[in-house]
Amino acid sequence: MARRLPRTSALVYLTVLLILAGMALGQRLSERAGMEQLAAVAAERLELYAASLEAELARHAYLPSLMAIDADLQGLLAAPEDATLRQKASRKLAGIKVRAGLSLSFVTDAEGRVLATSEPQPAAAEAVVRRLGAHLRSSNAHFFAANEHNGSTDYFLLHNISRAGRPLGQIVLRLNLAPLEATWVDQGLRSQGEKLLVVDDKEVVIMSSVPAWKYHLLSERSAAERGELQTSGRYAGPLRGALNLFDDDGLQDEARVVAVPLLQNPPTHEASAPPPESKSVATQKLLAQQRALVPLALRLVTLSDPAEVWRQSRYAAWGGGAVGALIGLLALYLASRRRAHDQLLQASEALRLAHAHLETQVGERTQELSHTNQELKRQIAQRLQAEDELMQAAKLAVLGQMSAGIAHEVNQPLTALRALSRNSLLLLEKGRTESVGNNLRTIDEMVERMTGITRQLKSFARKAESVHAPVSLAAAVRGAKLLLEHRLQAELVDFAMSPELDQVWVRCEPNRLEQVLVNLFANAVDAMRDAPHKRLAISTAALPESAGRRVLLRVSDSGAGMPADLLPRLFEPFFTTKPAGQGLGLGLVISSKIIHEFGGSLRAHARPADEGGGMTFEFDLEVCTRDGINV
Repeated sequence: MARRLPRTSALVYLTVLLILAGMALGQRLSERAGMEQLAAVAAERLELYAASLEAELARHAYLPSLMAIDADLQGLLAAPEDATLRQKASRKLAGIKVRAGLSLSFVTDAEGRVLATSEPQPAAAEAVVRRLGAHLRSSNAHFFAANEHNGSTDYFLLHNISRAGRPLGQIVLRLNLAPLEATWVDQGLRSQGEKLLVVDDKEVVIMSSVPAWKYHLLSERSAAERGELQTSGRYAGPLRGALNLFDDDGLQDEARVVAVPLLQNPPTHEASAPPPESKSVATQKLLAQQRALVPLALRLVTLSDPAEVWRQSRYAAWGGGAVGALIGLLALYLASRRRAHDQLLQASEALRLAHAHLETQVGERTQELSHTNQELKRQIAQRLQAEDELMQAAKLAVLGQMSAGIAHEVNQPLTALRALSRNSLLLLEKGRTESVGNNLRTIDEMVERMTGITRQLKSFARKAESVHAPVSLAAAVRGAKLLLEHRLQAELVDFAMSPELDQVWVRCEPNRLEQVLVNLFANAVDAMRDAPHKRLAISTAALPESAGRRVLLRVSDSGAGMPADLLPRLFEPFFTTKPAGQGLGLGLVISSKIIHEFGGSLRAHARPADEGGGMTFEFDLEVCTRDGINV
């Protein structure tokens, strides 16, 4: 009994120590993880804020230099006293202001006089020149300044105009950032745990999601420095007291917790002196991060509330204490169950044997699955190779079917070339050089036509690479038409292409798109062989459910059509309605697979009799611009 008491007391003391250690460790680890996660989220938000600000300003950065080459504005600066030129330039500035979303635009001469403005009266522009004239004349760089009427932030874009080294004047554009700042304020109201500051190169808060922080100094300044900032005219009303967010070292790159004063009232235009040092100001601890916008000479600072992190760390501390208590109680329990030690060892040995057996079974099953997976990969590779070879064979089969017409297309120019060359020899002997020149120009046109046909054949026969790029629908249709030109002329087919195809660009592989169009055109010509009127129409239509991101291409013919009971089998492999020896029944299957790889689907339906009968094949493609940008 005397031996048990010290051992029991030691286990109790150990349990208490484990509880304290678990609480400290749980609180520390939870706080560290929470702060890292909060910093990561704040960094992402900071990038979004920076991107939105940079994007808003970059949309207008080109405008002053573009306006500088305008003939009307240059003419005004050359003759500043011409009233007609002033009115014309003012109307142009008013139009630019409306289209670009500016709040003000005006042009001054070298002395700073307003020559033309976007407003009906020059008072607004003259007020800007009076308030910021020194800054406008001394710099050609864009800058931020407060709006003297409502305290919002304006961004001024400047461009100096000179000729032969002599300054003629300056273009000034004012972009009001109140809508962007209102968005940030709204986000700050909806997300009470995150706040945003935009600090200029003078360490003054010029934009914020918290209106009470606007036009505050970031740190203490002397009276002379405050007076210099105040007389610059860039800030609305007297500057407010320093927020004193950071210590002398400033805000480092990594996130850190800072004490932020709680300001209740938003900034006004009334004078406000910094609070005395003796008066205690309520503060709130927030996690601060920054991102420098070097081209704009700004810093973006986010302040995130870590209250939730600290609350979770307290929960983790209690959880760690519970774990420590559980470990201590478990030690006590194990000490009281020493007699069950052998039984536990036997159970452990049995569990080890069962685990080893299970590992063996898992290894065998894993090996079987690995062999099966390798075989499946080999079969998939063989199938892909077979599909590629079958697609190439179908393409060459189409070329074989078109060989007679292509030979005719090439043979006619060759016969004409021979006749023209012989005729040119005779004309040279007679000295008729003008007629020889005409013959040579005709020969050049025929050679260019044969070159186009052979170039299109080489492009069509080449194996396609799975690289999607911007493709003009009109160019693809004309390329497919060129390969079938002889058949279309021989069959007297009326080929109609909608004019809007010239404006449509799609993202796909051009060679395979032409293969699909050649298959559909050739099938349409075959279907119209006995039709009294042969018309092949190519048109486009928008897909309403795609919101303009995809376009529908239709290929319609005036043939005999197809019975309704055969339409479901139209895309089955080796199904064809053509006579034996005139088709493999793979053209539509391969075309459907190509369109599926483009992200669309190939469909067919019979046209009503009142529309001329026949068939319509249609498929959808992704729309893009000429430069490959998605719509």
